[in-house]
Amino acid sequence: MVILMGWRTLSSVSPVAILSQTFSTHFPQNPFSTISLSHRSSFHYSSSSSSAKSPIFLLTKSSSMENPKTKEFPLGIDEETEQQYSLHSNLLQQFTSISSIDKSWIFNSNTGMMFSVSQPNLLANKKRKFILSSTVNKRSDGSVGLDWAPFPVEMTGVSVMVPSPSGSKLLIVRNPEGDGGCKFEIWSNSCLENEFSVPQSKHGSVYADGWFEGISWNSDETRIAYVAEEPSPAKPTFNDQGYKVSGSDDKDSSSWKGQGDWEEDWGETYAGKRQPALFVINITSGEVQAVKGIDKSLSVGQVVWAPSSEGSAQYLVFVGWSYETRKLGIKYCYNRACALYAVKAPHESKPNENEIQATEDVQALKLTQTISSAFLPRFSPDGNFLVFLSARSSVDSGAHSATNSLHRIDWPKDVKLYQSAKVHDVIPVVLCADDDGFPGLYFSSILSDPWLSDGHTLIIPSVWHSSQVLLSVNVFSGQIKRITPADSNFSWSLLTLHGNNIFAVSSSPVDVPQVKYGTFVEKEGGNSEWRWSDVSNPIYKCSDKVRSLLSSLTFSIMKISVKEASENPTKGSCKPYESIFVSSKTKKSDACDPLIVVLHGGPHSVSLSSFSKSQAFLSSLGYSLLIVNYRGSLGFGEEALQSLPGNIGSQDVNDVLSAIDHVIDLGLASPSKIAVLGGSHGGFLTTHLIGQAPEKFVAAAARNPVCNLELMVGTTDIPDWCFVESYGTNGRDRITEAPSAEDLTLFYSKSPIAHLSKVKTPTVFLLGAQDLRVPISTGLQYARALKEKGVPVKVILFPNDVHGIDRPQSDFESFLSIAAWFNKYCK
Repeated sequence: MVILMGWRTLSSVSPVAILSQTFSTHFPQNPFSTISLSHRSSFHYSSSSSSAKSPIFLLTKSSSMENPKTKEFPLGIDEETEQQYSLHSNLLQQFTSISSIDKSWIFNSNTGMMFSVSQPNLLANKKRKFILSSTVNKRSDGSVGLDWAPFPVEMTGVSVMVPSPSGSKLLIVRNPEGDGGCKFEIWSNSCLENEFSVPQSKHGSVYADGWFEGISWNSDETRIAYVAEEPSPAKPTFNDQGYKVSGSDDKDSSSWKGQGDWEEDWGETYAGKRQPALFVINITSGEVQAVKGIDKSLSVGQVVWAPSSEGSAQYLVFVGWSYETRKLGIKYCYNRACALYAVKAPHESKPNENEIQATEDVQALKLTQTISSAFLPRFSPDGNFLVFLSARSSVDSGAHSATNSLHRIDWPKDVKLYQSAKVHDVIPVVLCADDDGFPGLYFSSILSDPWLSDGHTLIIPSVWHSSQVLLSVNVFSGQIKRITPADSNFSWSLLTLHGNNIFAVSSSPVDVPQVKYGTFVEKEGGNSEWRWSDVSNPIYKCSDKVRSLLSSLTFSIMKISVKEASENPTKGSCKPYESIFVSSKTKKSDACDPLIVVLHGGPHSVSLSSFSKSQAFLSSLGYSLLIVNYRGSLGFGEEALQSLPGNIGSQDVNDVLSAIDHVIDLGLASPSKIAVLGGSHGGFLTTHLIGQAPEKFVAAAARNPVCNLELMVGTTDIPDWCFVESYGTNGRDRITEAPSAEDLTLFYSKSPIAHLSKVKTPTVFLLGAQDLRVPISTGLQYARALKEKGVPVKVILFPNDVHGIDRPQSDFESFLSIAAWFNKYCK
């Protein structure tokens, strides 16, 4: 036996880092795990996370060296899987290491630019975030070049970073990891100007999640409004004598804190987080004030400062989500009613000044009385009007996401606000678009300053069928123009505006993202256009091997005709849907590459024609991909989307089967080598397909799949989803915490588990143990039932992951395991 032992703290380099360089493999990070690493002899890796220090690695030479025929492999790792892990882990790591741009900003009169970039850190199991700066050089032909700083700067422990409107100051927020307070740092271009620590007695962590998140500088850059957790409520204290009366010494070691009343939270990703509330900090004094006048039943977010007039009070505009008996899951759920409110900002206190205000003078005023959803507020540059997005079609129908609309409110010059303010419709919900016409608005983010210099033209991203495009919107006339190339199937995301020009990112399933610069070009006869040029950048750097593999691939977007319509079809529900097909450029003469059918979740989501590292990895292994945007997906009009609720498990299943038949008929896929992969509702479809078409699939992979609605409805954070998707819009009237026998019967009939007896496809399940959206019980029940009937099954459980399974190590192991599983049964 050979033993190598070393000691280091857990925060240092892990054993995986050392061993992976030798064996080019990846290991599940489970306490006391035992992983086979060698083909010719067996070594075992042991780790324990239960102590402050642990061995760097422990290698023991197995006795199976003496008798290769009796070689043993740890549970879950057979020789074939081990070979697949060793073969493909290095390639997956090369895809995983590609960085991505999270945000960007323009400074210094449009000459300085800063990018917030992230890159997965597999060893630390978190995203590494860093800043990369550049200088913008405009060329005579209208294009630009960027002079990049030689190295990026890592932003360790940074939760939020927001520049001031002028670009002269930078706010950095560091949320507490323990019992400490939030740290606010104010930086100038040369130094740290101020630093404040806000105790948890004032508020908890600042929300930085992209949903409730709202951080806004006022116009003179002296105060910042933001959203943070309310302070923890007082909890009862007990000791061996019983209850301790409040006011007694909390430091008494013979006492303990009780739990107090349980509080509802907003479900998935918000478990344990306290109510979001509104605060204002003075960046000179560090004084923090809670904003008064907001009803306790409102959860607040997305705050912006209203235009100020000299001598008048300053107002804040924010989004408020109300709830009655229960906070349902809100992440990705736009069907939660919300409204815009205005409230007076806290009066800046002065020494020896007692502020006296009438209650009605500080009470928040609801601005959007006539519409059921209003969020993402943005004021025009001149302050004359406010625009906002609405998901009223989602709120009114119950679908968790649907077609959006855009609206405008004129802002009063005298700052006298009225609840009867008129809401102007700028872009209505599109029910059914012309074949190549604008299909409606589908976006959930907007720049803090999205305006061209005319003050009334917005630049926004939006989904257009299977691609994301950039649009210009005149908020007075409602005129919409697609400003990204109409003849391109690439997807585009918006980075920032540069005066009247645009920095964006363009990518495809087989093209690594590329920074682009858009300029508006006037032409004779009024036929103006946007011209796009490449911007050289070091951010999306990838290995030569990755670039070579991607260069051998191609993609197209296919239109699939509807074969079966519902009993009372709308015009929009009968229009073709789309699939993205990724394949090798060179057609093999003897046989087609194995096909992986990729299915998005939601179901009211969409797979875009943008670069996906995990999908590109699978393509590079020799698979064709059929990425199906079945009816009910975003980007095709409201009628097509609303055709799915009430028809899940049938219409969506048939759409996928029709898409598969389409590529088989074209000679692009072999009917004997088809696998299927999906997560959430995509996992629902995956497990439905292997039950309803058991002869069609040779392998399947399901990430947090919806397998049994009857079981899910009582454990999910979105029970309303089960009712609406099963019954249709009428399901809104049936939502209850106590489903009837009739409800449960329907849920079962709509579920994949109803077809389980026919399943024969080998299936791998990837489950997040902290998933509140689709709790693991539904996936485990289905997987156990398959095992019981002798179907090959593999289950990988990620103890600390929620619904997305997107922690770097989990995502890595997930797709490495999927590749090994598909290679085992498809090739």
